[in-house]
Amino acid sequence: MSLFKARDWWSAVLGEGEEFDQGCLCVGDVDNSGSGHDKVVVGSYMGMLRIFSPHANKSTEGVPVEAQLLEVQLQNAIIQVEVGKFVSCSDLLHLAVLHPRKLSVYSVSGTAGNVEHGDQYQLKLVYEHNLQRTACNMTYGTFGGVTGHHSLCIQSMEGMLMFFEQDSYSFGRFLPGFLLPGPLVYNPRTDSFLTVSSARQLESYKYETLAVATEAESRQDPDLPLKTGGKRLTPDWTFVLGEQALDLCVPSFSHSSASIFVLGERNLYCLRDNGQIRFMKKLEFNPSCFLPYTSVTDGTTNLLMGNHTNMLLVYQDVTLKWAAQLPYVPVAVRIANFPDLKGVVISLSSSGHLLCSYMGTDPSFFSTPKVDAREADYEQVDAEMKKLQKFIREATRTQGRRLGKIVLTVVFQFCRIYFLSGVPRVLQSRFSLPLGLVCVPSSPAKTTKFKITVDTNQAPVDLDSIFPEFSGKSEDKDGNSLAFQFLSGAKVTVLASKTSQRYRIQSDSFEDMWLVVKELVRRFDRHFSKLGVKDFKKSFSGPLPLQEYFLSVDHHFQLRVSAQQYQDLLSERAVQFRAIQRRLLTRFKDKTPAPLQNLDTLLDATYSQVMALAEAAEENRALLEEAFVRLRSATHLLVLLMSLWQGLTPDQTAILEATLLPLLQDTPQLGWEESCDAAVSHLLRSCLSRSSKDQATSLAQAGGPVLGLPRDTARLKKHITLLCDRIGKGGRLSLASEANVQVPAQVQSLAAPGESGKGGMIEVFSQLIDSSFCL
Repeated sequence: MSLFKARDWWSAVLGEGEEFDQGCLCVGDVDNSGSGHDKVVVGSYMGMLRIFSPHANKSTEGVPVEAQLLEVQLQNAIIQVEVGKFVSCSDLLHLAVLHPRKLSVYSVSGTAGNVEHGDQYQLKLVYEHNLQRTACNMTYGTFGGVTGHHSLCIQSMEGMLMFFEQDSYSFGRFLPGFLLPGPLVYNPRTDSFLTVSSARQLESYKYETLAVATEAESRQDPDLPLKTGGKRLTPDWTFVLGEQALDLCVPSFSHSSASIFVLGERNLYCLRDNGQIRFMKKLEFNPSCFLPYTSVTDGTTNLLMGNHTNMLLVYQDVTLKWAAQLPYVPVAVRIANFPDLKGVVISLSSSGHLLCSYMGTDPSFFSTPKVDAREADYEQVDAEMKKLQKFIREATRTQGRRLGKIVLTVVFQFCRIYFLSGVPRVLQSRFSLPLGLVCVPSSPAKTTKFKITVDTNQAPVDLDSIFPEFSGKSEDKDGNSLAFQFLSGAKVTVLASKTSQRYRIQSDSFEDMWLVVKELVRRFDRHFSKLGVKDFKKSFSGPLPLQEYFLSVDHHFQLRVSAQQYQDLLSERAVQFRAIQRRLLTRFKDKTPAPLQNLDTLLDATYSQVMALAEAAEENRALLEEAFVRLRSATHLLVLLMSLWQGLTPDQTAILEATLLPLLQDTPQLGWEESCDAAVSHLLRSCLSRSSKDQATSLAQAGGPVLGLPRDTARLKKHITLLCDRIGKGGRLSLASEANVQVPAQVQSLAAPGESGKGGMIEVFSQLIDSSFCL
């Protein structure tokens, strides 16, 4: 960012909702006043033509009336405006306006006013040409060395150059190998036309070569062979740019520094008239427009360049001389002379901000406002925090859907407290959102596919007291059954035994039972803790539902295999599509016509296959994301059941969860199956190994094979089964071996997720949030 801004001399905002581009701005003495002072001509894509004569210190939010000479609404969009001698037998300047299907030449004249409103200006149509092809841009000059007037050349969207000599059409020529139009400029020194083709190379065509080439009207396709007399059009010279050009310019203010300037997307090129490069500068920004102008040093050229960071840069050849800040991204820049000031920089934005500015050394300073710094009263902060914690507890008792909003409000209050005198402080908090956010009460289901039984050592409790927010809408008034229907459609039923301390959770969806089982266990702990029961225990007698869990594993793996197959097929079809394109292009460019041999039909068929495969791959990707979410839920349920089965400590449960859930999401490079298999294999060779010798051997090994998509899930399922078997036989989960091997800090943080460090950010999340939004 520059310290200096472009000094505002005059500015205006042109219309509302109008669009402008680099061809919509030009300057010149369009009214032929004879004073040598320029006027600013602006045309918009909405068809509005405006002419200004700026004055010093005249700016407003709209358009200054005293500076606006003319405003006319034309019928068609304005692509480009130019000022030149476009009328035969006249030395006066006229205005050429290019529309998509029309070229119009106007005369602008002013009449001295007799009242205080000033002079009156009129726009009069001199002649116009209706175009048979849609225009893209135009250039003008003394084509063929004719002096005294200017001719016009229009480039169409199909690559045809149409030449007009005043009010008559001369001829038209197709550019060879044309695909998309590029910038076009005329070089009067060599009487040639310069453009950048779709091959990303600068091409030069002499006017004489264009005049004797094949007539465009005799050819319907520029790539077809010649049918009439005339020479095949070829460029005089080419220069490979390797990038698309934004603009071309051939300054004619000094023959001693005859140059051709090309503004690329990432580079600035300067070439001689014969196509030899003079210099090239790599740009560290994205340019938007440029304008070469005269320099006070012989043999050099100054350039104005705008970029997409609102900067206006001044270069002398490749040396940056000045940088100024603009209030917008310029799409066109010009230099004009006015009565009050010469060398004014005129810039135009795409939304219609017109600015006349000059370079100055007056810096625009910004002073940071003074902050009222004061020390935080920690006693007051603690008191307010206790008040908010009490508020949370009271709101938790009532539950309800408003709790989420209330908790977020409290979090923002914490942020406000801990960021008070501008000094950041850290607070980490973990809480659970209400279950009612993701499910609603429903009627219990009697027959289901999957069942899980949780045992306790206390007398059966009423489920309505455990889930009070669902009790009012439950159909069972005895409190022995309760059903939850998730927003995704799945239903989970909880049944309490009347004679034993058992609770059954059942559903047709194995993965969806995890959230209910987790919430049931958590609420049991809270319920009996309030009753003062200290020896409360809950357990799962097994067997572990490994076969049900492996169904989720296989489903996720098959979708990963399908994604890889779609990717391979897409790559093959893309290679085939490009090969057919190259062969067709060779056939079209061949001098001797040859049959296509159904290559066009094969191209269409391949394109249809590519699109069908892409749609199928996208659909498979969505299914894969859903399958991974369900796999995570199933894994959480398996970890919870194993902790209840063997009475694992929180640290051991954290290790098991980090082992079976090593990834937060799948990627094409690394998936869940190979990551989980590597983590489980490490536990089987270390803390769950059968002998200390195997344990020492595993710890001595360094590195391992590169992880990739396995051929099947047999090895993974075998290792998970073996992991559960060794834990069931009393295996102890630990990150360190019996030899007191030091545990890496990253693994320690995984094993102790509940510990809060002072250097973290505010962490407000829970497993309930993960599951609710995944559902």
